[in-house]
Amino acid sequence: MNTHRTALIAEDEPLLAQALQAELARAWPALQVLGVAGNGEAAVAQALALQPDVLFFDIRMPALSGLEAAAALADAWPHNGQKDGPQNKPFPALVFVTAYDQYAVQAFEAQAVDYLLKPVQPERLQKTVAKVQLALANHAPGAMNFEATLAQLRHLLATPPSAPAAPSAPLRLLQASVGQAIRMVPMDEVLYFEAADKYVRVLTAEHEYLLRTPLKELLPQLDPQAFWQVHRGTVVRAEAIEAVTRDEAGKLWLRLRGHPARLAVSRLYAHLFKAM
Repeated sequence: MNTHRTALIAEDEPLLAQALQAELARAWPALQVLGVAGNGEAAVAQALALQPDVLFFDIRMPALSGLEAAAALADAWPHNGQKDGPQNKPFPALVFVTAYDQYAVQAFEAQAVDYLLKPVQPERLQKTVAKVQLALANHAPGAMNFEATLAQLRHLLATPPSAPAAPSAPLRLLQASVGQAIRMVPMDEVLYFEAADKYVRVLTAEHEYLLRTPLKELLPQLDPQAFWQVHRGTVVRAEAIEAVTRDEAGKLWLRLRGHPARLAVSRLYAHLFKAM
């Protein structure tokens, strides 16, 4: 298959990025690598600007992990669910590069997402190239393809390869620092959680607290029936949602009971509101 294709590599270690690019040149000479991003945020920006056919995303990167970058890109990717045109290119094929163990391999295989283990071996890369070429050749642009990618990313983000085992029972109380005191906040008072740098903002109807636990560590401790993730950095108590609206661009927004916040819903989690 000599069809001209393009790719973007996201890898924060320059030597590993160069090695992957060199191996790709041998395994897929017709593939043009458009650029190399050194972190997740740069990868999202470059992918939106360059719109490559294939993404090679390292899992562990500064700021955003490979999975988080792919999810952020999916949310921002120009897509209207209709037939793809010059300004609406199909979402790229995803290949994750990982140094994780067999658990990670099983996670990726379960979602039919291709992966490469570090250090990248030529034989394995050849198989990946063949798989990606076949997928691109058989690619049927449109909403179904995009929705399948979103479903894969949702599952991988819900149980990331490095995630610790979930606790046996979800949190019932939060311990939030307020000055020199610790406030015990019942979970049924929480309206939503919002990521803020290395902290998490906890919003109730009357108060705001800060937790020093990152959102990705807090998530496995929450009851998934009671708390819904609606954006990469936002988790909402489902019973606190008063209404869901759609704006002119098709984006969903939440209005909460007893709070003026207007919260965006990313494409990755729009399936929670199918009636919309």
